[in-house]
Amino acid sequence: MIKVYKGSSSSYSDMICNVNQDRVYKKSSSSYSDVLCNIQGNRIYKGTSSSYSDILFTISGDKVYKGSSSSSSDIVMNFNSGRVYRGSSSSYSDIICNRSSNRVYSGSSSSYSDILFNLDSDVTKEEFVAIWYVVKYCF
Repeated sequence: MIKVYKGSSSSYSDMICNVNQDRVYKKSSSSYSDVLCNIQGNRIYKGTSSSYSDILFTISGDKVYKGSSSSSSDIVMNFNSGRVYRGSSSSYSDIICNRSSNRVYSGSSSSYSDILFNLDSDVTKEEFVAIWYVVKYCF
């Protein structure tokens, strides 16, 4: 199980979500009713769904696409050298966040005060995107 905490905390009360068996659960739950999204291959789905219409994101290489799309106009973010960029950009001004030592920082910052969330272990790109979705849209 991968645990995700607010900011730099590792307190149980600050747990945002956890990832277990390709499902992202609310806080510390393991209840099927608390699944916020799930990972199937290179796709992230809403809740427990596996329906094509419930695809949130598709990951291909270093690019993350909206829904089931693979169109360059639907790139939501991309990964490059530990940084996550907006859309297909690689511009410094379009850095959404960056990862270092299982900490995720806002923008290009590496300041302790700019830690958005932290993970208790390494994650795949697919797990990262699912966690990002939960952090940004569910809490």
